[in-house]
Amino acid sequence: MLILRVISGSAKGHKLKTKEGNSTRPTTDRVKESLFNIIAGYLEDATVLDIYSGTGSLGIEALSRGAKEAVFVDQSRECAGIIKDNLVHTKLLEKSQILNCDVRSAILKLSDAGRKFDLIFMDPPYRKNFVEETLNYLVNSDIIIDNGLIVAEHEEMDKVPEQVGEIKRFRSQKYGKTILSFYNKE
Repeated sequence: MLILRVISGSAKGHKLKTKEGNSTRPTTDRVKESLFNIIAGYLEDATVLDIYSGTGSLGIEALSRGAKEAVFVDQSRECAGIIKDNLVHTKLLEKSQILNCDVRSAILKLSDAGRKFDLIFMDPPYRKNFVEETLNYLVNSDIIIDNGLIVAEHEEMDKVPEQVGEIKRFRSQKYGKTILSFYNKE
């Protein structure tokens, strides 16, 4: 079983619960550490959206490193419970909201509430081409601030666009089979 932990910040070293089996694919510590080195300048007082959250590892890491608040979205009731347990364990629950629904419904709900995010993480299931679909939802909902950052985790087989509306990919990093694509809203 993969052991996840918070790498840095106020919750550094805390171990995070994961879902049994292989229905989720948590971001490894190596990829997470590289990701957070790249986005360090975006974290201070950021409002974060972590969609396809799984364990909540990325949003929790962002909160631990100085993000102001995070919204976690996962349609699995079990994952939503694991996220809550991890937030309680890391003492970050008061800075968080968990939405236990599908990503499209969550984005619509957040848009209707007038929410805006500085940083959006998405780590959808591989080989289902959810990255492009989700980017379209984000563009149409207008929930990312100007110059906001979107980080999509995927693999080579996934269809990942260069641009969707005003959201454009400006960087990709490969770590084994995992690719991180960085988008910003211009």
